[in-house]
Amino acid sequence: MWRRSCSTATNASTALKEKKWDALVIGAGHNGLTAAAYLAGSGLSVAVLERRHVIGGAAVTEELIPGFKFSRCSYLQSLLRPSLIKELELGRHGLKLLKRSPSSFTPCLDGSYLLLGPDRELNHSEISKFSVNDANAYHRYEKQLESFCKLMDPLLDSPPPETAQNGASFNERLKDKLRKSAFWASFMRQALSLGQKDLVDFMDLLLSPASKVLNKWFETDVLKATLATDAVIGSTASVHTPGSGYVLLHHVMGETDGERGIWSYVEGGMGSVSSAIANAARESGAHIVTSAEVSQLMIKDSDTVNGVLLADGTEVLSPIVLSNATPYKTFLELVPNNTLPDDFTRALKYSDYSSATTKINLAVDKLPQFQCCKLNHPDAGPQHVGTIHIGSESMEEIDLACQDAVNGVPSRRPVIEMTIPSVLDKTISPPGKHVINLFVQYTPYKPSDGSWGDSAYRESFAQKCFSLIEEYAPGFSSSIIGYDMLTPPDLEREIGLTGGNIFHGAMGLDSLFLMRPVKGWSSYRTPLQGLYLCGSGTHPGGGVMGAPGRNAAHVVLQDVEKP
Repeated sequence: MWRRSCSTATNASTALKEKKWDALVIGAGHNGLTAAAYLAGSGLSVAVLERRHVIGGAAVTEELIPGFKFSRCSYLQSLLRPSLIKELELGRHGLKLLKRSPSSFTPCLDGSYLLLGPDRELNHSEISKFSVNDANAYHRYEKQLESFCKLMDPLLDSPPPETAQNGASFNERLKDKLRKSAFWASFMRQALSLGQKDLVDFMDLLLSPASKVLNKWFETDVLKATLATDAVIGSTASVHTPGSGYVLLHHVMGETDGERGIWSYVEGGMGSVSSAIANAARESGAHIVTSAEVSQLMIKDSDTVNGVLLADGTEVLSPIVLSNATPYKTFLELVPNNTLPDDFTRALKYSDYSSATTKINLAVDKLPQFQCCKLNHPDAGPQHVGTIHIGSESMEEIDLACQDAVNGVPSRRPVIEMTIPSVLDKTISPPGKHVINLFVQYTPYKPSDGSWGDSAYRESFAQKCFSLIEEYAPGFSSSIIGYDMLTPPDLEREIGLTGGNIFHGAMGLDSLFLMRPVKGWSSYRTPLQGLYLCGSGTHPGGGVMGAPGRNAAHVVLQDVEKP
């Protein structure tokens, strides 16, 4: 076995060395694979270099416990761009989406619960149990968010209208001005079509805390808390943090098979998204190599990329390199010292990569039985289908959990989003058994009361999460066969996410659009000629979207075609 793996690695290195590639992609996450698929589809020779033994980055499926396939990091699909699914024919390449209805279940310790989903009548009936006023307002709330998403949608599928860098030719500057004029004219037409009232509401949503937005709409604690989790997921923010309101758009952003706001599981786990994109890339001629860690970018003439140096010493030549690593990893670890402008390096050093996210993947021998449902049978019910919100009965609970992390310790009562994909996906667990994902907040990267490197400390926190679930579903802990836990340092080490930040950098308003990854460099190009970014650290940001990879590939092709 050892000889075979060494031989395979040697053959891969030889294949990489024996030609000069048109383009290299660092990292076989879904965005890197997307960029490779578009570049190869346009006739370029492309090699994708992946550090790990498996492709996918954070969109990966791994069988860590025999018979149980975990979506180890990302766990739901909705944001993957429809244009990408269509253009790369991902359905033909194996992508199968499993729609969830209902999409959300929030149990309460007083015996009540709230189910929500795409069924308007179900939503009205469920919310009416708590407030008729809220039930009547909910559909209007969703419709307003949908109208805001329609304004944002065109921004996702194209590069930001970045100013041309110094050194551009007259023709390039002219084309750049025309492109920007067309972009802003189109955006202003769409913005004005909303009308002034909705435009003011949109600005309010962008700038306000999620709590302020939700308090204006609703009176029911459990409804507000359920919706508020969308505003803080994956971040260190509280529901009271100014600017957290805009993340509420995730409630209706994205789609599944043309239905807006529908989140789905992916058959075979989230790695199936990456596999489908990889299949499309390979069909177009892309060469994907695993266990090929890039240790440094090779630079010639002080400002031009010439390829990459692998950890095993292999030099792989190419005039174009796209990095799917985080901006921090790319520029401060892979680029040689004293190569980049000082102001650029300084901006990157002070970018926000903080994280308070932990992912726990469990194998269980039975479904959790929620006390509030007053049922006691092993079959899956509507409460098991969607996202199950644990410890989120009020926005105050979420804020208290956040304040613990602000004070340096993991939340005493964590905010947990539980999903059970095996209820709909029969390919990821043995019959009668299930896979459970726990997306947990808030967990500081460096806790003040211990270390994630201490196995006893890790186990203590995991048991805290399981005990909280036990309050809502007695017997849960005894159903656990085994589990895998990724804290922020684990996410950094295993998956390559700087600081453990799942979005390749914070998604605050100061880190989006023309400001992502840093001001002046939002167009996927970089200060080094031939080096591009194609990961979630670029516009439009994190999530399994594919837009950064698609947009970056189009920018590369545009540059390649220049006379």
